[in-house]
Amino acid sequence: MVDPLESSDDDPVQRRRFLLEDTGFDEVPARYRRFYRKWRGAGDQLAPNEAICPVCKVVIRSSRELWPGDRLYCMPCMSRLVVVEATDGRLEAHVSY
Repeated sequence: MVDPLESSDDDPVQRRRFLLEDTGFDEVPARYRRFYRKWRGAGDQLAPNEAICPVCKVVIRSSRELWPGDRLYCMPCMSRLVVVEATDGRLEAHVSY
């Protein structure tokens, strides 16, 4: 895996970009609703640009692909998170403070 802090604009490995649409998540101001959605249960799959908040179980969405080391902010519960790679290879968000 490429370290996102060491990659430059000339690096051939670029993050994928995603177009986010409003999901109707009404627990945050309208301006930020496209960055959050509700977790739909056991059958729900996370996209490469999504991480689930371990505190409030809300899915945080990014306009770019998430890599280990990325920092996220969960506005509904005001948690600061760090994306880490789990032992099985998937990405998880861990609370930093």
